[in-house]
Amino acid sequence: MDAINNEVAQLKPAAQDQRPSRAEAEAAVRTLLAWAGDDPNREGLLETPARVTRAFGEWFSGYQGDAAKELSKTFSDVDGYDDMVMLRGIEVQSHCEHHMAPFIGKAHVAYLPTGKVVGLSKIARVVEIFAKRLQTQETLTAQIAKAISASVGAKGVAVFIDAEHQCMSTRGINHKDVGTITTRFTGEFKNNAELRERFLRLTNG
Repeated sequence: MDAINNEVAQLKPAAQDQRPSRAEAEAAVRTLLAWAGDDPNREGLLETPARVTRAFGEWFSGYQGDAAKELSKTFSDVDGYDDMVMLRGIEVQSHCEHHMAPFIGKAHVAYLPTGKVVGLSKIARVVEIFAKRLQTQETLTAQIAKAISASVGAKGVAVFIDAEHQCMSTRGINHKDVGTITTRFTGEFKNNAELRERFLRLTNG
């Protein structure tokens, strides 16, 4: 149990004792506007710092979320069900930690229960909690699998994410419509090729 608790603890965001005030955040936006070459005091930009700060509050609300808490309530009255439970097509809206540019796509998540299941909406909520933080898609994929495995005690977890990164499509090499696919398999999904292939077939409908 201590090992599981340690795994879950690692998934929580760092303490935010040094979090800047809203006024400081808005001042930082004004600085960026001026650095970009515009006048933060012109009429069209006067309210922009406040709007950007509010938007950041939405985009990065995952730092206030707790995946372990979301997954803490389980249901054991499932008549012995022990086959795959899968959510397909969970919307992913995240931001890359390298450029803070959005990456948007879909996540497919499955697990093999061990006598208990978790509410379906909780799995989607866990995806959202980790997506609404700064990280890479690889990290996001691993965090989702780790949270479900540690909290639910599943026999195996599978995560598949397909997303388009705007740091690639709107800057740099400017390649559009390039999908990035990441996967993470644990337990039975990692050890059982037939089960893994079944999951991958289901991700394609």
